[in-house]
Amino acid sequence: MALAQVASLRSEDPFRKVGAAALDYDNRVVGTAYNGLAPGFDAPEGFWDNRDDRQKFMLHAEVNLCSLFKRGEVKIIACTTMPCTSCMQTLCAYGIKEIYYRDVYRESAAPEIAATYGIKFEQISDNSM
Repeated sequence: MALAQVASLRSEDPFRKVGAAALDYDNRVVGTAYNGLAPGFDAPEGFWDNRDDRQKFMLHAEVNLCSLFKRGEVKIIACTTMPCTSCMQTLCAYGIKEIYYRDVYRESAAPEIAATYGIKFEQISDNSM
């Protein structure tokens, strides 16, 4: 979780900074990622001012993380925030077996999706790190 937290500091989003880390089956770090804009996109003036307007352009940390590995290469994902429904579906498609998160995400079907697919899904508090 500490790696995910450090990765979140790279996010340029002033409203929500999310980080994620991936570990393989030997518990080696495969990569870290954070929420942000597509590579090479330079945000125009005022882009960050309206959260609702810019939110649809943000790439979630989990999606950015999955771009760093192939399906079946990663066993564990740690995220500073619970995956949204769409990110949880993506993590399932990549064959992730365990997902740990710190903060709850509003309106996410992630717990139900994890239960259905038999994925270990656990909230980790700062006190348990």
